[in-house]
Amino acid sequence: MSSSSPAPTPTGFVLVPRGLAKVVVTDTEIGDVRGDEGFFHYRQYSAVELAEKVGFEQAWHLLFHGRLPSATELDALRETAGRLRVLPAALADLLPAICATTGDSLQVLRTALSAWGGITGQRPLYDADEEERLASALAAVAVTPTILATASRLRAGLEPVPADPDLPHATDYLRMVTGRLPAERDARAVEQYLVATMDHGFNASTFTARVIASTGADLAACLVGAIGSFSGPKHGGAPSRALEALEEIGTPDRAEPWVREQVARGARIMGFGHAVYRTHDPRSEMLKAVARGWDDPLVDFAVGVETTIERVLAELKPDRPLYANVEYYAGVVMRLAGLEPSMFTPTFCVARAVGWTANILEQARDPKIIRPAARYVGPPPPQPVPAEARTPLPA
Repeated sequence: MSSSSPAPTPTGFVLVPRGLAKVVVTDTEIGDVRGDEGFFHYRQYSAVELAEKVGFEQAWHLLFHGRLPSATELDALRETAGRLRVLPAALADLLPAICATTGDSLQVLRTALSAWGGITGQRPLYDADEEERLASALAAVAVTPTILATASRLRAGLEPVPADPDLPHATDYLRMVTGRLPAERDARAVEQYLVATMDHGFNASTFTARVIASTGADLAACLVGAIGSFSGPKHGGAPSRALEALEEIGTPDRAEPWVREQVARGARIMGFGHAVYRTHDPRSEMLKAVARGWDDPLVDFAVGVETTIERVLAELKPDRPLYANVEYYAGVVMRLAGLEPSMFTPTFCVARAVGWTANILEQARDPKIIRPAARYVGPPPPQPVPAEARTPLPA
C-alpha cells in the first residue's frame, strides 16, 4: 500500500492532526496559552501582569509551587539560587574544553548540563522523591545563566566573571555576561523579558522535556532533550534574526519594498507570525512598552517598521493574520540592555529553564509513560525476505 493510500487505523487507535495540533495530551496546573485571545497565564495570574509587577524569583517560585512566595520564602529562594548559581569546580574546569569545540551557545549549554548531571550525581526521577527532584530543578535553573555567561566570555577571549550569590538572578546574569554591574533599568528590562518567556504552553521543547521525564530519566537528560528541541529554527527562533531584519531594512522608507520583496520570494519575515497566536502576541506588546523606556532611535524605528510590516502583510496575506511576535521586540530590548545578538537566544533559555523544570516536576508525578502510536503507511507486510539477501547458515 502506498503513502497515497494510507493503511487503515488499527482498531482502538485514534487519528489526530499532524503535529498533534490542538490535541490535548495531558492536564497541567502550570499555565496555558489562549491564542485566539492573545492571552497567556502562569497558574492563576496573567503572565504579562506578572512580568510588569514581580521579579524573576517570585515568578520562579510561582511556577514551582503554585503560589507567589511570602517574604520569607522569597528570601530563602534568593539565598539558595544565589549559592547554586556558582559553578561546581569540576564543571568550571570543563567549560573551556566544551567551548573550544563549538561556538554555538545552545550546544555548549546542552553539553554542559549533561556534564552537570554527572558531576552532581543526578539520579533518575523515577528513583527520586519530591524533595530531591525539586532540589535538582532549583540547581539546574540556577546554574544555567552562569554556564551561558561563562561560555560567552570564554568564546570572546575574556576571563569569566564568577557568580555573585548576593545579587538577583537577572542582574547577576547581565553582570556575568557584560563584566559590569548593570544599570537598574537594564536589569529590570531583561528581568521582565525573562518573566514573560518562562513558559508558554505545550510547545515542542516543553513537550520533549515531559516525554523524557515520563520515562523516569534524570532531570539533566530532560533538559538536554528540551534544549535540543529548542535549538531548531522552527521553535526557539532567534531574536537576533529579527534585529538583523531591522538592520537590513536600514531606513523607514525601505520597509515596505523590503517586505514585498521577502513575500515575493517566499521568505519568512523574522519576528512576525506565531504558531498559536491569531492576534497580537501579548509578550511583544509588553516588550514594546519596555523598549519605550529608552530614548533611542532604534525603538522609534522598530515601532514604525512594525506598523509598515503588519499593514503590508495584511494586504498580501489577508487570510493569515501576522503580527509581531516575542522575538521582534526581544532583540531590541536585549540590545539596549547591553547584550550582544549572540546572547539573545541563550537568554531565552535562562527564562525557559524555569518552565521546562516546572513541567518536568509535574510530569514526574504522573506514573504513565508518554507512548503514542504511529500509523504504518509502507509496503504491506509480511513479505518473504528475498533469497539473494539471506545470510547463509553455517554448515
